[in-house]
Amino acid sequence: MLIEILAAVEPPQNAFGLMEALEQGGAIAWATFLILVAMSISSFYILFSKLFEQNKVMKQGKAMRATFWRAGSLREGASKLEKNSAYRQIVDDGIRADDDHAKLTDPVEAHDWLHGSLARSEDLINSKLATGLPWLATVGATSPFIGLFGTVIGIYRALIKIGIAGQASIDAVAGPVGEALIMTALGLAVAVPAVLAYNWLQGRNKKIAEDLSSFSNDVLGYMASDGGVKPAAPAAAAKPAAAKPAAPAKK
Repeated sequence: MLIEILAAVEPPQNAFGLMEALEQGGAIAWATFLILVAMSISSFYILFSKLFEQNKVMKQGKAMRATFWRAGSLREGASKLEKNSAYRQIVDDGIRADDDHAKLTDPVEAHDWLHGSLARSEDLINSKLATGLPWLATVGATSPFIGLFGTVIGIYRALIKIGIAGQASIDAVAGPVGEALIMTALGLAVAVPAVLAYNWLQGRNKKIAEDLSSFSNDVLGYMASDGGVKPAAPAAAAKPAAAKPAAPAKK
């Protein structure tokens, strides 16, 4: 009989969960929560999209090192690269600048003209790779303050309830204070991944920029020396020797 009575008792409902805190906070709490959620979703979207873009450029660099410098000329090497490759863009811009140099009416050193054209091509690629990273920095810098705004509103509402009730009871302040703590935690949860993603992607962009700069310098040296100066092509992987048939046994 006692067991049946205990089983019929319903467990106490949690009146201080996330949804309850948002409902008590009203429009301001909901607006703060939705802003933080939107910032978090956009941060992860930028992280994965830029990661995919960086991996693509790194793969293009690996393919370039394997095939480009084996070609007999820049045009032949460019034809071996992917059409929309960042490395092909540098080569195409260098070839175009070399062709345009003969059309200049003012005397301009070919080296300076080619160097400026290749540097401009690098800057365009690096600028494209950096697209979206300022937003990650913005999210990392501002989301804690947005969460703090929700915290301030929650504390303010708790003080108002204390003043109305005339005493600081747990029932009067638990909801607003819980809402305040939730907003603080959400702000930090949004900021930390954004900052980590920003620093990681920036480091990878720096490595890509160094590879592009090195390749651009090699292209410039090749064009300035009429093909006399170029990096050594990587050695081709040696094919395993075919097994020789065993000699017939002597009788």
